[in-house]
Amino acid sequence: MTDLSDLVADDAVETGFAAANKKALFQHLASAAARLTGLPAKRILAALNDREKIGSTGFGAGAAIPHGKVEGLAGVFGYFARLPAPIEFGAVDGLPVDLVFLLLSPPDAGADHLKALAAVSRTFRDRQTLAKLRGARSKDALFALLAGGETRDAA
Repeated sequence: MTDLSDLVADDAVETGFAAANKKALFQHLASAAARLTGLPAKRILAALNDREKIGSTGFGAGAAIPHGKVEGLAGVFGYFARLPAPIEFGAVDGLPVDLVFLLLSPPDAGADHLKALAAVSRTFRDRQTLAKLRGARSKDALFALLAGGETRDAA
């Protein structure tokens, strides 16, 4: 399993937020990221929406990696959310999304942004990992899985 602990902190893992749609999800993610980064939520939301206009960040298999570049960030920032019910996302495979990894980077973080995106993509490509993320019973178990540690709390 890939170690994403350099991208996401334990306080940047969430479970239980029910989004009605992609717009509500992005607003929630922008607010959560703003709270943790100190940046304006509007700036984060604009970056997410601008990137999504290029094409859906719905990765497939019920996972999405919304991402963007945001002025004022010190480094690459990640936030993981597991939704209790999947939402329509316009994913490449047409499936609704319930696992979301938000990835934000400074505008000048070209290579670091791509490396982070590749790491998250590798994690989301593994069907067993996706099953474990869906089966984890707690926020701590989710973080342990994302950080590369197996946990007895995961299914």
